[in-house]
Amino acid sequence: MPMPQLFDLSGQVALITGGGRGIGKVAAEALGGAGASVVITGRRDEYLAPTEAELTQQGIACARVVADVTQPDDISRTVATALDAFGRVDILINNAGQTWGQATEEMPFERWRQVIEVNLHGMFLMSQAVGRHMLERGSGRIINVASVAGLVAGDPNGVHTIAYNTSKAGVISFTRALAMEWGRRGVNVNAIAPGWFPTRMAAASINAYRERFEARTALGRLGDLEELRGAFIFLSAPASSYITGQTLVVDGGISI
Repeated sequence: MPMPQLFDLSGQVALITGGGRGIGKVAAEALGGAGASVVITGRRDEYLAPTEAELTQQGIACARVVADVTQPDDISRTVATALDAFGRVDILINNAGQTWGQATEEMPFERWRQVIEVNLHGMFLMSQAVGRHMLERGSGRIINVASVAGLVAGDPNGVHTIAYNTSKAGVISFTRALAMEWGRRGVNVNAIAPGWFPTRMAAASINAYRERFEARTALGRLGDLEELRGAFIFLSAPASSYITGQTLVVDGGISI
């Protein structure tokens, strides 16, 4: 296959949860720039609408759906909208996520449950719904956004995020299990584990501990969101056709 075709997503359709801002927006821009049509979802149209407008101005075919990934009815409506708009879903990026910082002995159960519901239940529900379509067609790519927090423990002197760490470890295990289950049916499942990037969700921690985070990375700095583009394109494109069940760590070396 010629080199340009290895990373060409022309004619593909990607559905991206949490696509209105941060990592999800970067994924939408990356895949759209590689030729894919994109459907972005999120709970707040105040983020989705401007992003849809930006993507459209870039010449990317885009649709948006206001939806909560923890609600099965919203999931069904999202998939139906994507199929109505573009006729298929080739790539699913499970990016929607939440976190909560508090000492474990003080964390309310409701906060634990909220993080687990979004980060794990939502990923399961969306993968199941989109996966049925992919399995029927015999092809598809699923990329789950994990975190280095799912690979290593947090800093005991930093923000305590027991629910987030646990959920992201679950994302990595879910990725392996689903990859094995669906691999021979044409669906590749992988994960990306970002380190510290300047997103709205990470802002408070970065503001409080930036120097500590930078000191722990091999590269001595935090990541730029643009540095995630290549990872999303690679795992979505023909170049990664023999890769499944893996977690691509993009963290500047903080986990080593």
